[in-house]
Amino acid sequence: MGTKGRAIVGKDADQIIGLLQKAYADEWLAYYQYWVGSKIAKGPMKDAVMAELLQHSADELRHAGLVADRIIQLGAAPLTHPQELLKQSNCGYDEPRDPSVKVLLAQNIAGEQCAITVYNSILEYTRDRDPVTYNIVLQILQDEVMHEEDLQALLEDLEMMLKM
Repeated sequence: MGTKGRAIVGKDADQIIGLLQKAYADEWLAYYQYWVGSKIAKGPMKDAVMAELLQHSADELRHAGLVADRIIQLGAAPLTHPQELLKQSNCGYDEPRDPSVKVLLAQNIAGEQCAITVYNSILEYTRDRDPVTYNIVLQILQDEVMHEEDLQALLEDLEMMLKM
């Protein structure tokens, strides 16, 4: 832990670590949800949906790494037990029991919308408290907004195709 880096955050460090732990849990669960979905997808546009979900899974894993690095910089350790991921998560895990591409897209759109809300609230909290976390979260939020847009576009294409 860098003492000067933590000193910038000051008394808010523990609160920020708590917010980041929850975001870290969300990222791991989102990674897994996307990854599993990319393996089991069935139906029209399956290949496009599988490719998109796989790409998003890689992004979520990268986000988990960014968040973990920041937690460590603030003097803590990221969650180390899988059960803690479910306990600490803001957005939870929506098990992809139905492999239909339409259901998978809807589940993951909901997950992205939750992530957008979470990261927006972390942005608000860190705005004047922690510029390093703020910048990391801003980068992740930009990805989450893009993910929501990508998934909604695929869902719109699928619905248009099914109407033909």
